[in-house]
Amino acid sequence: MELHIAKDPQQLSDNLAAWISNYIQEVLQEKERFTFVLSGGSTPKQLYTLLAREPYRQMIPWERIHFFWGDERVVPFDDERNNARMAYETLLTPLGVPEENIHVMRTDLLPEASAEAYEKLLKEYFDNFKITFDLVLLGMGDDGHTLSLFPGLPIVQEQKAWVKSFFLPAQHMYRITLTAPVVNRAACVVFMATGAGKALTLKNVIEGTFNAEQFPSQLIRPQDGELHWFVDEAAASALE
Repeated sequence: MELHIAKDPQQLSDNLAAWISNYIQEVLQEKERFTFVLSGGSTPKQLYTLLAREPYRQMIPWERIHFFWGDERVVPFDDERNNARMAYETLLTPLGVPEENIHVMRTDLLPEASAEAYEKLLKEYFDNFKITFDLVLLGMGDDGHTLSLFPGLPIVQEQKAWVKSFFLPAQHMYRITLTAPVVNRAACVVFMATGAGKALTLKNVIEGTFNAEQFPSQLIRPQDGELHWFVDEAAASALE
């Protein structure tokens, strides 16, 4: 695990944009395409906006990148809570990414059918490979959740399925999510965490004893890949 501490969210986004650009270019020297899992939530918005601008607009061969999502709220695409919509607005549309490179979790199907369709798609991409995605970008909630792996829910225990849907009573909605098994086969996982509200949770996740029921972010430990935490000083303030 590698920890990268920035002064504030702006510097964190600047640093991570440069890091991602370098990493993509390295991988694409060896491979034809790059598979990138996007995160929802508010934290990566600034990052996506930066990546869609110069110099990264020119530096990164966007037509060779295939985009996936870590999780989705089952709301229509035009609902502002929809993770795919946010990524389209800030990153994919400004860059003119080819539609065939964009793989959204569909919210126009029943949640279970959508999860099954997404798993089928991922198996077509990765089933015969030891490694799945080239890069998975994740956030962490104040409660220690990542993806839609929320503390105390059965989804945290999932060992087999790559994609699952479930109803989240606290939010009165269905969620679709990648699970720990498929993410832990990625070549590289990057967490972003900002703000003092996450400081104690981050300390528990990184330095505390393993308790994934309480802190599901601890489940994400790539088997043969890299794990990076990009955090700001406020989020890192409780770390040893």
